[in-house]
Amino acid sequence: MPHDHLLRRAATACLVLLLGTVTATGALAGDGRLRVVASINDLASIAAAVGGDRVEVTAIARPGSDVHRVEVLPSYMVRLARADVYLKVGLSLDAWADQIIDGSRNARLTVVDCSSRITPLDKPIGRIDGRAGDVHPDGNPHYWLDPRNGGLVAASLAEVFGRLDPAHAADFRARAEAFTAGCRAHHEAAAARLAALPVREILTYHSSWVYLAASTGLAVAATVEPVPGIPPTGAHLQKLVDLVKAHHPAVLLQEPYFPDDAAAFLARETGLRTVKMSPSCDGVTPDSYLAHFDAVVAAIAAP
Repeated sequence: MPHDHLLRRAATACLVLLLGTVTATGALAGDGRLRVVASINDLASIAAAVGGDRVEVTAIARPGSDVHRVEVLPSYMVRLARADVYLKVGLSLDAWADQIIDGSRNARLTVVDCSSRITPLDKPIGRIDGRAGDVHPDGNPHYWLDPRNGGLVAASLAEVFGRLDPAHAADFRARAEAFTAGCRAHHEAAAARLAALPVREILTYHSSWVYLAASTGLAVAATVEPVPGIPPTGAHLQKLVDLVKAHHPAVLLQEPYFPDDAAAFLARETGLRTVKMSPSCDGVTPDSYLAHFDAVVAAIAAP
């Protein structure tokens, strides 16, 4: 038997033994806090705002990465084996999380679908096939980019945390209510700021920004991808050139993990400004989520 195969078998056996030990002993730190793991930083940040010092939060997807495609590592399973709560984005965005949850062997883990209170946008009608690209059958999953939806997530988390830690349920509710009020205030300020734009249309590379646009009065004139997940063709880019010259959209909003070729071409042909921003925040502190939303809005509104 090849040496590297023996090493893989040994590593797998050690992982199974470790997961079994962690699952049997529960949370290892013993400080009474809820261990919360989220698929993305945004959900982790909301959990930190709701949970305060009663929670310890981490996230799986790295800042600036494509959340649609996350490599599942054994270390993620070990982390979940020690956790009390896992927060999924839902709407089929983070299906990879199911492998981590199953692999953790944590029978006491509470899994929360954070999309449960969301009214999805862009839910496809009729038959879905490969010609439609990477379409999410239950609707667009990037709902956290409308901060009002962040408030809905906070309310759900307050209920979950309150069930798991009843002695602090009132504190969780109060923090969720305060966070929701902050979400409304940030949303209103953003809508007012973007209302001052001379043109309230934008281009986006992918369909990540639908909720942000809809919630602040912007219109997505077109996407660089002709259909989700499919790179642009030369013919599609020429159509975008014609559209930009006719409509003069404010910016092209592009995620950092997509190539820059299309943006550079549009800039050369039309002068269109590109704003490169991650759809997710880069931290898991209580203020990371709304600070990131404000940063995206400021970048769009910049002269």
